[in-house]
Amino acid sequence: MEKVDITIIGAGVIGLSIAAEMARPDLNVFILEKNPTYGGGISSRNSEVIHSGIYYPDGSYKASLCVAGNKMLYDIASANKIPHKRTGKLIVAIKDEEMEELERLYANGRKNGVTSISMISKKQIARMEPNVRARAALSLSDTGIISVHDLMNYFLAGAQSRKAHIVYQTKVVRIEKESDRYRIFTRNEKGENFEFSSAIVINAAGLESDTIANMIGTNYHLHYCKGDYCSVSRVKPGMVQRLIYPVPPNNHVGLGVHLTLDLNGRFKLGPDTTYIDRREDYRVAEEKADLFYQSAVKFLPFIKADKVHPDMSGIRPKLQGPDEDFRDFVIKEDSSGFINLVGIESPGMTASPAIAQFVKAMLF
Repeated sequence: MEKVDITIIGAGVIGLSIAAEMARPDLNVFILEKNPTYGGGISSRNSEVIHSGIYYPDGSYKASLCVAGNKMLYDIASANKIPHKRTGKLIVAIKDEEMEELERLYANGRKNGVTSISMISKKQIARMEPNVRARAALSLSDTGIISVHDLMNYFLAGAQSRKAHIVYQTKVVRIEKESDRYRIFTRNEKGENFEFSSAIVINAAGLESDTIANMIGTNYHLHYCKGDYCSVSRVKPGMVQRLIYPVPPNNHVGLGVHLTLDLNGRFKLGPDTTYIDRREDYRVAEEKADLFYQSAVKFLPFIKADKVHPDMSGIRPKLQGPDEDFRDFVIKEDSSGFINLVGIESPGMTASPAIAQFVKAMLF
């Protein structure tokens, strides 16, 4: 039976960042991906936002790894010509009763080590973003956007340059512990079965990470939380320079329907939050356009209802169920040499290089 040193399950931005960090010529490192190419799941269906880390509880992985990853991503992108832009972001309070939450977010961000944060007044908003309506806002200068596809290209190229191998259309169907190794049973797109053993297994399987983890006797359960997006057409260039977010709901499920820009300057609203069953359904209902318009026009008065159109969607693998409290990332060695990364949703992309370093430190 073939033996390898490290097996990484999942070739999204998390799996690829870990592969780039772990790979070296003297190790036999394999990346297994069930889809025909890398990044076909969560990683290709998100806002591509480089988050600052203000939303998450002090001491959580989401907070510490996001703050660390933010700086690392900008450094990586600048050094390697990965398309990105430090746009900045405003979190806007529209009503008086939202001010308390805005102040709480400010305090939480400072506690998390976010230094690029300031509270600004209505007059300051008018100078910075004259087409945005708000009573007050938090300004975050270190929020930005990045091409996730190019970031994944960078991670994969780095891993392959250090002799890592990636195998597509290969699904893990069973894992068995054997002494100090793991026997991994796989099936390819032709229905052919193959098994091998690995000294280390890193589960970065995204939407399937609970299923993979439970193959070694854990008891994780992910909830699928869908986020739909709508595009906004025929907006004059320069109407808004920054990402514009509302004050988020206090249940940590999502950040509210917000305005993001892509690297070409196109406007997009979303995502919202809808818990669904365990089907990967990426359709966006027509009625979402009006719902998003009604949410966004409160602070973006220039948006026209007939210019908002259903676009794309993504699915978050949340450990937090409906009406449940905040749940952090799981990054845990549940069995010797077996690292589970479960519930890696936002801000996972921002945190990806920091997560990779954290996982490596757990093992070496």
